[in-house]
Amino acid sequence: MAFELIDLPYDDTALEPAVSAKTLSFHHGKHHKAYIDKTNAAIEGTDLENKSLEDVIAAARDSNQGLFNNSAQSWNHGFYWHSMAPEETTASDELKSMIESAFGSVDDLKKKLAESGAGHFASGWVWLAVKNGELTIAETHDGDTLADQDGVNPLLVIDLWEHAYYLDHQNARPAYLDAVNGKLNWKFASENLARGTTWAYPA
Repeated sequence: MAFELIDLPYDDTALEPAVSAKTLSFHHGKHHKAYIDKTNAAIEGTDLENKSLEDVIAAARDSNQGLFNNSAQSWNHGFYWHSMAPEETTASDELKSMIESAFGSVDDLKKKLAESGAGHFASGWVWLAVKNGELTIAETHDGDTLADQDGVNPLLVIDLWEHAYYLDHQNARPAYLDAVNGKLNWKFASENLARGTTWAYPA
C-alpha cells in the first residue's frame, strides 16, 4: 500500500504572516510530495511495501540511506504540519507542569527552541520531546528523525531547512523562528504527551 501525501490540517493561508501560502504550497505540494513519491518508488515490490512509515524508517536506518532520507523526511514533514496551528493553542496542565519544571515557563521554552534552531548548523530540525521520561529539546541534522528512536516521544518540531522559510524571510532563520513560535500547536504536543507513544503517520 502506497503512502499518501497527507492534507494540511489548515488552509494554506492559515499561518500567515509567519508562513505564507506560497511557502506552504511549495513546501507541502512539492518538497513533501517528492519525499513521499520517492519513498513509494523505493519500497514498491519489497517486503516493506505494506509496512508503516515508522517501520520503513527503522528498517532503512543504517542500511539504505536514500530510503531513510526520503521516508524520514516524509514523516518529519507530516509531524511538522501538525506542530503548528493558525492560532497558538494551550498546553495541557500535565505538559505545562513539565515545561515549567524543565524550562521555567512556556515563554522560556519558546526562547530556548528559537536559540537552538538559530544555532543549528545547516539543515535539520529542532524538537520538543520526552526522552527517558524527561522533557528535552533535541536537534537532528539533515533528514534525520526521532520517529524510530527508542525511549523518545517527539511532541512537536520546527523545520530548519531553508525551503521552510526562504521565500518569506530569505536567509534570516531567527526571524522565521520568532514568527513560528507564535504558531506552535501545544494542543498537538499535549496529545502526544498524553498518548505516550510516537505519533503515527496516517495510513
